[in-house]
Amino acid sequence: MATRDGPHPVTGGAAPARGRHWQTLLAMFPRLWPKGRADLRARVVFAMLALIGAKAITVYVPFLYKEAVDRLTPETVAAAVLVVPVMLIVAYGVGRIMMVALAQLRDAVFAKVGQNAVRELAVETFRHLHALSLRFHLERRTGGLSRVIERGTKGIDFLLRFSLFNIVPTIIELVLVCVILAYAFDIRYSLVTGGTVLLYMVFTFAVTEWRTRFRREMNDLDTEANTKAVDSLLNYETVKYFGNEDHEARRFDRSMQGYERAAIKTTTSLSLLNTGQTLIFSAGLTALMLMAAQGIAEGAITVGAFVMVNAYLIQLYQPLNLLGTVYREIRQALIDMETMFDLMQVPAEIRDKPGAPPLRIEGGAIEFDNVSFFYDPNRKILDGVSFRVEPGRTLAIVGPSGAGKSTIARILFRFYDISAGAVRIDGQDIRDVQQATLRAAIGMVPQDTVLFNDTIRYNIRYGRPEASEAEVEEAARLAQIGSFIESLPVGYETRVGERGLKLSGGEKQRVAIARTILKNPPILLLDEATSALDTHTEREIQTALRRVSENRTTLIIAHRLSTVVDADEIVVLEAGRVVERGRHEELLARNGAYAAMWTRQREREAAEEADDGTEEEEPVLSERRKAGIEADPGFA
Repeated sequence: MATRDGPHPVTGGAAPARGRHWQTLLAMFPRLWPKGRADLRARVVFAMLALIGAKAITVYVPFLYKEAVDRLTPETVAAAVLVVPVMLIVAYGVGRIMMVALAQLRDAVFAKVGQNAVRELAVETFRHLHALSLRFHLERRTGGLSRVIERGTKGIDFLLRFSLFNIVPTIIELVLVCVILAYAFDIRYSLVTGGTVLLYMVFTFAVTEWRTRFRREMNDLDTEANTKAVDSLLNYETVKYFGNEDHEARRFDRSMQGYERAAIKTTTSLSLLNTGQTLIFSAGLTALMLMAAQGIAEGAITVGAFVMVNAYLIQLYQPLNLLGTVYREIRQALIDMETMFDLMQVPAEIRDKPGAPPLRIEGGAIEFDNVSFFYDPNRKILDGVSFRVEPGRTLAIVGPSGAGKSTIARILFRFYDISAGAVRIDGQDIRDVQQATLRAAIGMVPQDTVLFNDTIRYNIRYGRPEASEAEVEEAARLAQIGSFIESLPVGYETRVGERGLKLSGGEKQRVAIARTILKNPPILLLDEATSALDTHTEREIQTALRRVSENRTTLIIAHRLSTVVDADEIVVLEAGRVVERGRHEELLARNGAYAAMWTRQREREAAEEADDGTEEEEPVLSERRKAGIEADPGFA
């Protein structure tokens, strides 16, 4: 695909080429005639009828104006006939009212069609984003992504309303006015009117195309600034740890300086455009008025005709003046929509095979059969990994950082497809079954539990949204967090803050465990679920995890070896290869890689236990957090 220079606002890579406006329009307009929505189609038809009616009245109103003026000239006016121009003036006023009323009715009727199209495209984009691979989401720029969707949906709404109800009607009105002027006067009036409008449009389009690069630059810099701001705020604590508030402000200011320069260019070029438009239209209007004045002097036309020509040009000027703005905005809307549609064209890396059956769980046996995985063939992340977890049994995977432990979890969830080998659940290759049923069968308790900025109840219920209140509370009790939640001022309605930052690490882990209990999966995956916790909290969490894993096939990815001593089998990974396997006692007896890891960790734990404050750190922290929650109005 061709690309243009500059970063893509979502991934940070090269941005896709522009100039596919017609493709964008063709992709949009079917949304105006949605299948299976007779109500929306009826609204489109009614809106078109209102549009035609409004334009018919618009081109007829100047005739009423002309007749009223002619009847009020000194040669014709008299008390006996005064009623005629009065009726014409009233009719003119009614016509002006009807023009506006029909236009407003048209907009009101069409609003549901436009908003339905915006909603459907926004939801479609949202679904597509969730269908994209983990690789995409690891590379994305969240701030830029949110801005792309925001601008794209606004662009759709603008394009639908103004392309249908401004550009097309203005062109129709121009054609009708030229025909009327040629018929009522002579062809010269039509040629001057048409030439003025044509020159106006050519100038507008040419200057707008020139200005587009300033707008695009301004948008890219706006996206960049927003991305940096969001990234900085998401890492608020890190900024504070290193005292880098000024550094972040300077970094944001550099982006805003670029935006400022681009915005100034945009504004000054707009002044040039507006001046040129006014000059062209005023010249055309003056030429027509001179022609009409000459016609009056020669007795060829009346004063009313002079007024009618002026009225037609003034009526045309309003939509044409708006046309310049509308064209600029439509051009920008198309750019914004193209960026969003480019996002929609990003292929989903992991797809279900056509006709893929659902996963059938018979016992929950997991098998990795000679699995290899790599991004670069010269650097394998997993190399020939094989193991089997029998139904209801527990297997632990341990090893140093970078050994490939967490990659195994992502492969089991099919966030990535493997490069060689096979992964099976109850004998079914996970690449051959529906992803939704695969993930429904696996419960996950990750190392870094990220909660939604909602209530504790919502975060627990996320494991099974249709669960009852009693089931949510029972899951919390089994996860050993029920009493803590009930002690809070508003209990389960307590809001946890962005990413759950108002809860301690142990409290977040218990919420994650409760969520998994509620999901009730036959397979449980624990990805270093306690490695970030202190020893005391780890012991409490392990008690809850043992209760959750009863009668479930459990795969534990562990950093602390003390958490896996009871596993039915332990697999030791190094550099993506299995170097040892067996039970805890067997591996210690071999005095190999596992025994060396065990010795190092025991020495560290002994040093920690020598610190008098270690064992009580987490309970004190929880009590302080609870007190902070009670005092925090954000939790009320």
